[in-house]
Amino acid sequence: MSVIRIILKTVVVVGFLVLTVQFIRYWMANKQYVFTKEDVAKLARQYAGQDHEQAFSKVVVELRKRYPGHILPEEDLQWVFVNAGGWMGSMCLLHASLTEYVLLFGTAVDTGGHSGRYWAEISDTIISGTFRQWKEGSTKSETYYPGDSIVHAVGEATSVQWSAGTWMVEYGRGFIPSTLGFALADTVFSTQDFLTLFYTEEIRTETRRRNLLVLIYHHLMEEG
Repeated sequence: MSVIRIILKTVVVVGFLVLTVQFIRYWMANKQYVFTKEDVAKLARQYAGQDHEQAFSKVVVELRKRYPGHILPEEDLQWVFVNAGGWMGSMCLLHASLTEYVLLFGTAVDTGGHSGRYWAEISDTIISGTFRQWKEGSTKSETYYPGDSIVHAVGEATSVQWSAGTWMVEYGRGFIPSTLGFALADTVFSTQDFLTLFYTEEIRTETRRRNLLVLIYHHLMEEG
C-alpha cells in the first residue's frame, strides 16, 4: 500500500510540475515585454569604443527617455560584485522583473569560467574590452570586440572569458528566477560574501516594486 501511495504522490508532483512549466511557457509566450534585445543592442552600439563610464552614463540617460518609469533613478544605482561559475565581475542593475532585466556589467581584471545554463535568453553588447566564448560542442573559441553583440540562447552553456577592462550592456528575457541558482551558488558555497548578496537582493526588490507601481499606474490610466 505504501508503494502505491508513493507512486501516486510522485505522479501528482510530476503532473503539477509539468502543468506549472506549461503555464509559465504560455505566459511568457503571450505577455507583453518592455524591451527588445535589438533596441538595447542598437542603443549600446552607439557608444561602443568610448570610455565605458561615459558610455554607460549616456546609455542610462537614453534608456530613461525611451522607457520612462522602468529604469532605476540615479540615487538607486549601485555597482555590486557578481561571483558565478568561477568568474568574478561587477553589475549595475537598471531594470528587473520576473521575465526581463537590463544591467551594466563588466570586470576590471581578467576573469573567466562557466556561463551557466538558463531558461532565459541573454544578449550582451560590448562597450570596451574583449569577450571570448567557447561554445559547447565546438573545438574553437570566438573573440568579440566593442560593438559586437553576443546572444546566449535558452538552455545554452559556454565557457566565457573577459579581458581586464571589458564592459557591456546586458539584456535578459525569459524566466529570470531560473538564473538565481547559478547566480547564488558561488556566494553560498564559496565566497560566502552575504553582504553583496544582500545588496543585490535589495536592488532587485526595489526594481520590482517600481515596476509594479508603473503597471498599476498604467492600468488605472487605461481604466480611467
